Amino acid sequence: MAKVPRMTTLALATANPTTFATDALVVALAPGKGKRPVVTSPRLTAAVRDRLADAFAAVGATGKAGDLTRVPGGGAISAPVVVGVGLGDADSASPETVMRAIGSAVRSLAGTRRVAISIPLADDELLVATALAARLGAYDFVEFRGKSKKGRPQPVRAITLLLESEPTPAQRQSVKDVAVIADGVTLARDLVNTPPSALHPAELADAAEQAVADLPVDVTVWEVPDLERDGCGGILAVGMGSAHPPRLVRMEYAPDGATAHLALVGKGITFDTGGISIKPAASMDEMKADMGGAAAVIGAVQAIARLGLNVHVTGWVPTAENMPSGTAQRPSDVITMFDGTTVEVLNTDAEGRLILADALGMAVAEKPDLIIDAATLTGAQRVALGARIAGVMANSDEARAQVCEAAGRAGEAVWPMPLPEDLRASLDSPVADIANIGDRLGGMLSAGVFLKEFIPDRQPWVHIDIAGPAFNEKAAYGYTPKGGTGAAVRTFVQVAAEMAEGAV
Repeated sequence: MAKVPRMTTLALATANPTTFATDALVVALAPGKGKRPVVTSPRLTAAVRDRLADAFAAVGATGKAGDLTRVPGGGAISAPVVVGVGLGDADSASPETVMRAIGSAVRSLAGTRRVAISIPLADDELLVATALAARLGAYDFVEFRGKSKKGRPQPVRAITLLLESEPTPAQRQSVKDVAVIADGVTLARDLVNTPPSALHPAELADAAEQAVADLPVDVTVWEVPDLERDGCGGILAVGMGSAHPPRLVRMEYAPDGATAHLALVGKGITFDTGGISIKPAASMDEMKADMGGAAAVIGAVQAIARLGLNVHVTGWVPTAENMPSGTAQRPSDVITMFDGTTVEVLNTDAEGRLILADALGMAVAEKPDLIIDAATLTGAQRVALGARIAGVMANSDEARAQVCEAAGRAGEAVWPMPLPEDLRASLDSPVADIANIGDRLGGMLSAGVFLKEFIPDRQPWVHIDIAGPAFNEKAAYGYTPKGGTGAAVRTFVQVAAEMAEGAV
């Protein structure tokens, strides 16, 4: 796994869109009168706008949000291809609407080396959103393709945002920062998309080390003897059925002068069969994505360190392969966790919470200002919130609001969820301190209640269930590809940035 993922370059320029040297020009469309859209891109003459509007109308473009149409360039426009992206009513177009439109446009231009984007950018927020969407849209995972790789259109390699005036130093820096964050998301996507035959716990630990090899990040890896010494019974129990031993990774970024401490924890099940409580065969291939939380931690720590944020960050990656075998843990086994809590394992497919409990216990011991974990934890999250919205639970309303608001600013869809006290009784065990599953109804919430057991009341903690958002099993849309999405990376980085600025 590369230290920094393959990169598409981002640049700013003030050149005239009609004469700028590029292989494709992206312009903005809005609904007009009748069936003729309005071209709203700046720095185009009225004559050029009219000509383009006629061309787009001729092929059915409407300018509605999500509309994507291409026409030949030529004439007054030097670009051989012009792509119109519908942004809808300019007064109601949100950054997310713009991001999806730009992401779709860049995806559609795979095989095109250079793309210029000329759309109205009312403020720096929209500039950052456009740059991020363009970079995230320029993605493809081909590392394991053989013959089918030949002739496959490559993602756009150079993207230029055309501005109306000379970019400020702050704008240039913002776009550089966007590229770093996009690299972190791309790394997480690549890790999730990697087949489990090439990404066992040892390889995931190696990937974490490689991701920050040239950065001021210290990495410590626990192997089986270390896990046994420190009493990490959850990680050991989940991994004992596999021929590939488990690991625990700690990544620490501690810049001089940092006063705030953020701990990030990510579930790293490199493949989840369900163990003895085996899953149905249908869709089990998607269980390579059960390390999406770990991938998010690795991608975020890399981005935070590259950005040089003035915040102390520790990333925890507990990782195991959950397999059925003669050595696997059994339903009704009792295991002892890092903090001494005993757990009756009623279902070996509720394994993510077991490895997280050990890592959370270790994170708690360092007394950070905030702990956030991300995990593809429950199918119940998908039932409750669908495939695109993560559920956010916490032991304090303030911490939950902090993370939800940061996620909103980062452009990731989340929804606050409760941790009902009455669900704790469903986790009671007749033989241990707690059972690993509770009431089937509200399964996302009872999983959060289980994790809360390992967090002292005084320790701010937030749990993000990304079971749906971490892996897009359907067709690509907007700037989101099919497969791994890199969910939670942007939220993690946003929280770290706000803590570095003392905003939270």
